Amino acid sequence: MHRLLFLGFLLLTIISCNNDNKKTTTETLGPSRHSAEFNRSIESLMGSYYQLSEAFVNWDSINAATLSKRVKERLDSLPMEELKKDSSSETTIGIVDGAKNDLNAINASADITSKRHAFNALSDKLFLLLNTVRYDRKKLYLQECPMAFNDEDPGHWLSPVDSIRNPYMGLHHPRYKGGMVECGETKEIINFTGTK
Repeated sequence: MHRLLFLGFLLLTIISCNNDNKKTTTETLGPSRHSAEFNRSIESLMGSYYQLSEAFVNWDSINAATLSKRVKERLDSLPMEELKKDSSSETTIGIVDGAKNDLNAINASADITSKRHAFNALSDKLFLLLNTVRYDRKKLYLQECPMAFNDEDPGHWLSPVDSIRNPYMGLHHPRYKGGMVECGETKEIINFTGTK
């Protein structure tokens, strides 16, 4: 009986010591300059965009075409009326219209290289959009592959994390196979979160 109590006490001591070493870090977001509806719309848009990026990582041009339609639906559902009170609303509308054209090109293009060119243009426009509206709910990363096109021209994409998962080289590149999926670097960070 004493032995069981001793073991229980020892186990409790070990567990409590381990918990003392864990540091809890929580970041509190400041108030957003946008409505909850707008922020949810951006999160939904970016979630679909990340799925599209992953389709390119997997060299899945059929899924990329399907997902481009979903991203376009998310762009169409952005509550743009909220932005009309902002002085940059005309710029924002132009960026969104350009992004829709890029998505149409991803859907319509027959080959994956053309789709990737449109994805690159889309990524640059979404980067501009998120900076223009000063999206303030999450930190996002603009990443670049220096050899996305013909092994010499760069291509960009957005990521919710700073680790690289390259949609231009991907997992099934004809020359590099999956060896270049982590090739690239973070070029810029979108961070209007105002964390405390």
